[in-house]
Amino acid sequence: MMNAAASAPAMQHGVAAAEPVWLRLAPAIFLLLWSGGFIVGKIGVRYAEPFTLLTLRYALVLAILLPVFAILRPPLPRRRMDWVHLLAVGILIQGGYFCFCYAALRAGASAGTVALVSSMQPIFVALLAPSLTGEGRVTLPRWAGLALGLLGAALVIAAKSAVEFTSVASIALAIGSLACMTAGTLWEKRFGVSNHPVAANLIQYSAGLLVTTPLALSFETMSVDWSGELKIALAYLVVANSLFAVSLLLAMLRRGEASRVSALFFLVPPTSAILAWCLLREDMPLLGWAGMALAAAGVAISIRKTSTSASV
Repeated sequence: MMNAAASAPAMQHGVAAAEPVWLRLAPAIFLLLWSGGFIVGKIGVRYAEPFTLLTLRYALVLAILLPVFAILRPPLPRRRMDWVHLLAVGILIQGGYFCFCYAALRAGASAGTVALVSSMQPIFVALLAPSLTGEGRVTLPRWAGLALGLLGAALVIAAKSAVEFTSVASIALAIGSLACMTAGTLWEKRFGVSNHPVAANLIQYSAGLLVTTPLALSFETMSVDWSGELKIALAYLVVANSLFAVSLLLAMLRRGEASRVSALFFLVPPTSAILAWCLLREDMPLLGWAGMALAAAGVAISIRKTSTSASV
């Protein structure tokens, strides 16, 4: 826990010290990088099986981080429980969330369905965060914002693609991805401590690799078509998604309320749709644009900090 001096921001005439510039830009950067990963991931799974693709992704991340770690020699966590918490978040997000997502798609769930299920994550975080992380209870206006965000995300997905399951297994796998991301978010907010980003990423992606490698060896052929498109997709997934987007997500969770940060996930389907419209020339029906506006309004309400919230 932070001490009193550290936890109380510098105040002058009741005005808190300004947030760092990177923290103010973090939500927009995170959304662009994370949302682009869905488009790039669709390309990647054409050339490699899901668990194999994730294994390659995490192995390449570690291949970048290890030399950086050797040069910088950042401090490793000193307490055993800090190691446990870092490994737990790595297993839940890098291992559980991504494995369940990719497996659900392979089992027959449409991308729209998986996105819709994942969009429910902020609701569960808002329900559980007050009791598990000590955050204040979600106010009625913020509940309205969360509801608007979910409705907007659902409208975008409905406009873009059919929401359907072809098997009970795909339902269970999609719900598994939701559960892992929710648990990882709450765990990071409850137990996460400030660590050097290189050391923290090295530990968490090692945990992810320890999950995906046995799955790839056990259930897949591990054959890879090394096309130019796969190489570009892997480069994006390694650098943009793994090294930047996830680091921004965890940093935002440590500095803000989990329920507010999680509300950004409502904007992932709309942002992915916009990127697909711009980059892949995919059609965007009028209902989709309306859903984007609704989701944006809901997120704006959900993440807004009011003067009364500080006194709760």
